[in-house]
Order: sequence, then C-alpha cells, then structure tokens
Amino acid sequence: MKGLQVHCLYFLVLDAVFYVASLEEGDSISTLDNLMDNFKDLIRNNDATPHAYAKFSLRKPLMPEDDICYIIPGNPESLKECTFNSTSKTFLVIHGWTVSGLFESWVAKLVSALYKREQEANVIVVDWLYTAQNHYPVAAQNTKMVGQEIARFIDWLEEATNIPLENLHLIGYSLGAHVAGFAGSHASNKVGRITGLDPAGPDFEGEHAHRRLSPDDAHFVDVLHTFTRGSLGLSIGIQQPVGHVDIYPNGGSFQPGCNLQSPLETISKLGLFAINDVPRCSHERSIHLFIDSLVNEQEASMAYRCGSKEMFDRGMCLSCRRNHCNTVGYDISKVRKTRSVKLYTKTRASMPFRVYHYQVKIHFSSKVNRSEMEPSLTVSLIGTKGEVEDLKLTLKEKITTNKTHSFLLVAEKDIGDLLMVKFKWEESTSWSASFMLNMVSSWWSGDSAESEVEVHKIRIRVGETQKKMEFCIKDPHALSLQQEVTFVKCKDEWRKTSKRVNLGNH
Repeated sequence: MKGLQVHCLYFLVLDAVFYVASLEEGDSISTLDNLMDNFKDLIRNNDATPHAYAKFSLRKPLMPEDDICYIIPGNPESLKECTFNSTSKTFLVIHGWTVSGLFESWVAKLVSALYKREQEANVIVVDWLYTAQNHYPVAAQNTKMVGQEIARFIDWLEEATNIPLENLHLIGYSLGAHVAGFAGSHASNKVGRITGLDPAGPDFEGEHAHRRLSPDDAHFVDVLHTFTRGSLGLSIGIQQPVGHVDIYPNGGSFQPGCNLQSPLETISKLGLFAINDVPRCSHERSIHLFIDSLVNEQEASMAYRCGSKEMFDRGMCLSCRRNHCNTVGYDISKVRKTRSVKLYTKTRASMPFRVYHYQVKIHFSSKVNRSEMEPSLTVSLIGTKGEVEDLKLTLKEKITTNKTHSFLLVAEKDIGDLLMVKFKWEESTSWSASFMLNMVSSWWSGDSAESEVEVHKIRIRVGETQKKMEFCIKDPHALSLQQEVTFVKCKDEWRKTSKRVNLGNH
C-alpha cells in the first residue's frame, strides 16, 4: 500500500509539473519549489514509526545546565509541573549541528544570561540532538521537519496558555537558526522575534526564502554573521543577509582572537578529531556576542549601516542619522525595512566586546603633486578619561597628495571627550619608480622645498557619540619629519590663518 501511494504521488507530481510549466517563469519556479517540498514531506510522513524530533526542557535559573523538567506538547499538566509563567517572555534556545551528540557549554551560558536579564522569563532549550548528530547534509535536510514540530509546539502553547506570541523569542545557532526560521514560518500565527546566530551556510546559501531563515518568519528577524569565511570551498556561516537587520562583526568573515595557531596546535596533539575546533571560535563568537549584550547592557556594541565592508573599513559609515546605526544583540532596535539592512561593527577579542569607532579624515597637500606614498601612520588619542597610544591607521590605498583620505580607528576603551590628537608619519623604505621620478623632478627644478607634504587639520567623527571635531596643529614650528606632532581643538583664529603641519620632503 505504501509503495502504491508513492507511485500515485509521483504521477500527480508529473501532472503538476506540466501545469506549472505553463505559468510565468518566476511563478513556476516558486510554485514547483513549494510543490516538491510538500511532496518530500508526504514521502517522509509515510514513515510508519514517527519519531519525536524535538524535546522542550524548561530550565531553571539556579540549574541552567540541567534538564529537570520537560514540557510535553498536548499535556497541560507539564506546564504546571515546570512552573511555566504565561505572563512573561518566553525564549526558545535552539542548538545547531553537533558531532558529539551532547549539548555544548554555550547553551548553559546563554540560559544564565537570559535569566540575568529577564528574571521572570521562561527559557526553554529545544533538544533536537537525536537528529542534529547525523552527518551534516542529513541534519541540514531535517531542519524543516524539526522546525515543523517546534511550530506545532508553539501552536499548542499559544492555545493552552493564551500567551501573546509577541513575547515569544526564538534564538537559533548555526543550523538551529534555520530550524527557528522553519518553526516561525509554519506556526499558525507569527512569532515576535527570531535571532539567528551565524546561520549555517552549506545547503542554505542562495536558497529561496522559504528554504532557509528569512524576514518572513517572524515580526522581527535579526542576524549576527561571524564566520562567512570559506572553508573547503564552503562558507561555514551564511554570507547573504537573511533578516530584517543583518550585522557583520569585523566584516563577518573572521573574528579577533580566533587565530589558527591554537587550533593547529590542538590538531597536532589530538589529531584530526580536533578539526571541529578550527572554525568553532569564529562561528560560535555570534553566541558570545549575544551573551555579551545580555550581561553587559551598559556596554552594548554599536553597529553601523554601510554599503560594503570596504567602505566601513575606511570609517565612512559611522552616521546614526535615519536609523543608520543600531545596538548589537538583545537590545537591538526593531527596524523593519522592505530589504535587509546590513550593518557592520568592530569588536575586541574577548568580552566585553565593545570598542569605540572613530573616523579620521586627513587632507595631505603639497604644491607638487605626490603619489605612490605608503607611510606608516600612527595616531594617539587623549581624552577626558584617558588615552590610547600608537593606534595605526590602516592604509586601504596609497597616499596621494591634494586629496582627503579617510581612515577607521578603533579604541578598546572609553577615553571620554577628545581633547588632543598626536600624529606621526614614518616614511616607508620602499622606493617606487614614480616616487623616484617625482623626487628627481623636484630636485632638478629646484622645487624640493615645495614638494613637502603638509597637513592642515585633522577631522574626527566619533561613532558612539556622533560628535564631530576639528584639530589644528598646536605648535607650527615643530615640524620634524619623524617626530610626533600634536593637534588640539581648532580655535576660530586658527581656522582663519589655516596653520599647517609640514611632514617634510619625502
């Protein structure tokens, strides 16, 4: 009988394909995709021995590591036994793919952090370890079935407790982010929020929205991308934006403190079984950034809307006008646009991850056009609360005179309001052909004095405070090439006289 059902379904699908082919191209692809997904579900549902794909453990603040009480769908008594609070927020924590078949240590840490912020909440850990410990392609394929089971749990929970789904927040990591997406899309009513923590890339990158986490799955979907770097030809985390707001810390490809040296040393000692630790640091950083936002509420990181990582790395996207910046993690502002909003931020290597972003704009001028310069530029910032010294300005292009260059500067501590800037230029030892040609031309024409590079002022925008400041040279006579030159806040008369710092004849 089972075989007959499958064959009948097969011919029904063939008939449907001919029908779909007569539709518009875009509609046909979408309709066929949905049809084939439903066909696969029907085949799977023919299994005579259905298995519960997920279990729901309501963990307690004092025992965040222990599963001592399970809520059983269809059993209202289990809600009472687990002391479910229907008037508080409810979190569903959904883990990802696992090799060991065990919960990882971050689960308990996230549970504790959620209870620290929301003491009366219900923090439910969704256990789908039985399915998640399969080979990755199998686990990835089963995310939809797990999501559908969670959706049924949500529907029952809503009916049994009358909880407003606006108070329901799904937090999914890696494959668990897509599980959360399927749960949200298959629930009868839309859930309040889904947070995707570095959603898995393989088998989901480039897929249609209904086959992965997407903004349609909840009233608000926010995503942290922390390891979209390719590995063995694949990206561990998904690169494309899949939420209302997608944040890419440190560009989203690799995280500070996650160097390969330590994992490689581990592999040399423990063998290839430790290879899972190599991508874990950056991939799992998404979780710890979210935990950080819960426990360090006063030190929440800021992220900034930008067209590309390259533009952000030049400091060109630190504006907060028109919702162009947002808080990273739990306290994010729920901005819903028709298209995904991409934001970028920098972080430290450890918790608390917050840093302070500065855009530094410097206009290098000279009477003789100069190019091909790759100096080492160093800045020290002095503020009302302290100072940070010898921060390097990263060159994204060669320095050209008579042009304003923009840099992103990051400080790991709050120095308060800026009072003073110290700037140092150190000439590179490399000598290009065009550089030598400019030098010879200046010497031959007697214009070597006029070929000196000058800085009139330094302009700074502070991302976290949105303050803009101009700094002028403190002592115009201290113009040695290699020394540190001090700039202080410009006064009106300085702006009129346009004092400049001379960086010497290079």
